[in-house]
Amino acid sequence: MAERKKLEDNARDDVGKARLFAEYGVSGLKRWSGVVDEEWLTQLATQEKRHKIYREMRDNDPVVGAVLFAIEMLVRQATWRVSPASPSDEHTEAADFVQGCLDDMSSSWSAVVSEALTFLTYGWSYHEIVYKQRLGEQPEESGAPPSSRFADGRIGWRKLPGRAQDSLDRWEFDAAGGLRGMWQSPPPDYRPRFVPIEKALLFRTTSERGSPEGRSILRNCWRPWFFKKRIEEIEGIGVERDLAGFPVITAPARIMQSGATAAEASMYTQLKKMVRNIRRDEQEGMVLPSDRDEKGNALIEFKLVSTGGGRQFSTTEVIHRYDSRIAASVMADFILLGQQRVGSFALASSKTELFSTAIGAYLDGIAEVMNRHAIPRLFAINGWAQDKLPKMDHGDVEMPNLGELGQFLMQLTAAGAPMFPDEDLEDHLRDMARLPKRKPGAAGAGGDPIARLLAAQAGAGVKSPEKKPVEPEASEEEAGKA
Repeated sequence: MAERKKLEDNARDDVGKARLFAEYGVSGLKRWSGVVDEEWLTQLATQEKRHKIYREMRDNDPVVGAVLFAIEMLVRQATWRVSPASPSDEHTEAADFVQGCLDDMSSSWSAVVSEALTFLTYGWSYHEIVYKQRLGEQPEESGAPPSSRFADGRIGWRKLPGRAQDSLDRWEFDAAGGLRGMWQSPPPDYRPRFVPIEKALLFRTTSERGSPEGRSILRNCWRPWFFKKRIEEIEGIGVERDLAGFPVITAPARIMQSGATAAEASMYTQLKKMVRNIRRDEQEGMVLPSDRDEKGNALIEFKLVSTGGGRQFSTTEVIHRYDSRIAASVMADFILLGQQRVGSFALASSKTELFSTAIGAYLDGIAEVMNRHAIPRLFAINGWAQDKLPKMDHGDVEMPNLGELGQFLMQLTAAGAPMFPDEDLEDHLRDMARLPKRKPGAAGAGGDPIARLLAAQAGAGVKSPEKKPVEPEASEEEAGKA
């Protein structure tokens, strides 16, 4: 009986553990046959439509192009570094190895980040990891292994090429909804290829419902872009017609009736085509018959009907309004400050700071993918321990205001804070200001930095805080007499 009870208890424990580690729900991602179907707007419902429209927005709209250009330029000037898990020699060597792999790729890390930023336009960016064995320089001939700056025999990154978003056929998911990889049919041969997720890095703006396609940052500005595009087209038609009026051709009624002859019907068709195609260009002109009725009136007459007044609205103001909404949807409306003679420096400063913070968050996402997937896989392939791996991180996207920083340091010094000498602080300040590295042993060569700072203040007419002499504390006996 005791043995049976023990078996029953073990069975209940097994069932409890199974329930504990089981997954009961699903993310709710709308997908079928590997195709994600989360978009409700008809114009963006399919993957082909989204890619076409987002690319048109990126390539044709000046405001969207300016926003994406500003993001790319700010990202390119950000510095990247690989930090060891600890100052130990082993962890420092591991960080140097990762940094060496980044520098040893066929394309620079900056180029990889620039291509990864296409996830801003399309919502996602898929990069295949291509490895190589580091065997030193190799001859440039067919079949030769790729060259490397190192000859230690370790496995490194050869390149991290992106896989075009418009080459996506479908995604492959497992039974639990996890991503297995990407099927693509890219040019020039359009042959189906499968890129497994174990050999790839997926960058995306958001992971809502576990969707591998994220969400384009241009999605919220599609509506103002759509109306702006239509208004610009209407405005262009008006300019092309010189805004002179509504073209009208008068003709005999018989050619418009159902009983018209073939010749009259043909003339009616030509007149309709003529009135639709009236333009002010190098081919402008019109040929009309000179036939007149018995009263001397022309049988066919052309004229422009004017509205008799100005427009009820300005298309320029409407287009400016939509430009502002497009820029505001990605927190980049600061690029429009001053164009309408509005906006202050303080407002521009706060808006650019918020914009830079958002860009920094996207760079954090890129660093997180590298730290969670790329670096652990690299160390696993090389047979290294993965308990304390180095981490990739980025510097500031926007250069700090050195004037405000200098004023802050002066105030701390005046308050008596022991700021210098401090080699770590000085190195950090040099990095922030993008000044040359400190030479070894040069910190004390020029004297006390505080003394140099106070001397500079005195030379600039800035009064240094006066230090009052500290009076000695009275003894208990003297205090009792008092």
